[in-house]
Order: sequence, then structure tokens, then C-alpha cells
Amino acid sequence: MSAERPDGANILEARGLSLRFGGATIVDDVSLAIPEGLFVSIIGPNGAGKTSFFNLLSGLYRPTAGRVLLDGADLSGLPPAARVRRGLGRSFQLTSIFPGLSTFENARLAAQAARAGNFAFWRSATRDRTVRERAVWALETVGLRGRDQALAGSLAHGDKRKLDLALLLCGEPRVLLLDEPTAGVSAEEVPIMLDVIHQIRRVEGKTILMVEHKMDVVHDLSDRVAVLANGRLVAYDTPATVMADPFVRSAYLGVT
Repeated sequence: MSAERPDGANILEARGLSLRFGGATIVDDVSLAIPEGLFVSIIGPNGAGKTSFFNLLSGLYRPTAGRVLLDGADLSGLPPAARVRRGLGRSFQLTSIFPGLSTFENARLAAQAARAGNFAFWRSATRDRTVRERAVWALETVGLRGRDQALAGSLAHGDKRKLDLALLLCGEPRVLLLDEPTAGVSAEEVPIMLDVIHQIRRVEGKTILMVEHKMDVVHDLSDRVAVLANGRLVAYDTPATVMADPFVRSAYLGVT
């Protein structure tokens, strides 16, 4: 199934992406075009291929077939780090922070690496005003400005998820791939996390793709919802239209 939107400039496109391991098809000929500034959630039952699709977009997996384009440029042969430098940022279900460093040092290192690539760590960033300002801004954006000097490893799980988003923002991505950003977050912290994501969208105007299981989260944040089932794209439309689709209601929501 193809999901092309001719009414806007597409910043990110998957064209015929497929992934096969042995005789198993994990992602099956998925085409998805995302106009700049859109918030798209990707849903589907367990084993539908959602995270594998993200892994193809971000370069962790090499596709069996198909291409990934960012602003019309083919990223298919590029490794993950090169895609990040092109503006494609990715978060994971598990946080990837340095627990023995402060929240600020985590953010500073991320901003430093983004500005100067692999050679950034040979330079002192303490005098680089732009790096420091980017780190402070990212922490403030996700609501961690008052926790600058706290050790990252001592943060509550919800704050670790916020720090993960801050590190992603330090890379100045044009497109954010968020893989279950509320995973493991307590019910009380979920609204706070959603406010952070909304703030990123509102202030930065980022294009966001999000894998998420919580349907209220999907409905509240999304401009469009893409549904995967058995590795195939079976629906792509507004949240209201997707939730009313008989196949989606039966196969994913479990209602008729």
C-alpha cells in the first residue's frame, strides 16, 4: 500500500521498503510520504513491524528492497550516524544516556558532537558558547533546566526519558523518530511527557514520527496515523478516520 500526499512538500519518504529475514517478511513493501511539519503516529499490533520500520528509516537495518529519502536525497546507503548528520534523529525504547555524568554534561556532549562530528571530543566545549547555549536550551525545552547538575543515572525514569529527548534535540534534527516515548513512564508522568513532545512540536515545528501503543496519546498528538499489520501499511489517514475504519477496529482495537 502506498501513502503519498501531493498537497505538501514531503520531507521524509519511504518507497517500497521491505525487510526479510530468511523466509519471514518483517516489513512488506511500505511506502509512506511525510510532509514537513506533520506529526504522524505509527500503530499496530505486536509484531506488526513498527520498530523494524523505524530501524530501516534510521539505517540500523539494511532493507531487502526499497529506499529512504530525506528532502529528496536518497539515504539508503548511509549508516545511522550519517543520517543523523543529515537531520534524521532517532530515540529508542531504552534510554541511551551517560549515567555517571550530569544532565548538562550529557546534553553538552550531544551538542558538541552534533556541531563537529567525531572530532568534537578533541576540542574543549567549555568555551564554545553555541554548544553550551544549545545544551541549556534543550534541557529547558524538555523541563530539566533545574536539574542541570544532577547525575543522569539518579534521575527518575520519566526524567531520563526527557533527557533522552534533550539529547536528540541537541543534534538539531529536522525529523524526529520517537519509538514509544512514554514506555515505562508512570501514569502520572505521561501527561508531562506529552506536554514536552507538544512543546517540541509547537516551538520547533519539527516533523515527528512516533510509534506509540497508547491510543489516547495517538489521538491527541497526531495529524495522521499510519497502521501496520503483518508488516504492511493498511491505513494512513486522520486519527478519527483511522479509528473508525472497520479493519483497524477489528484487527487492532479489538472492537467491531
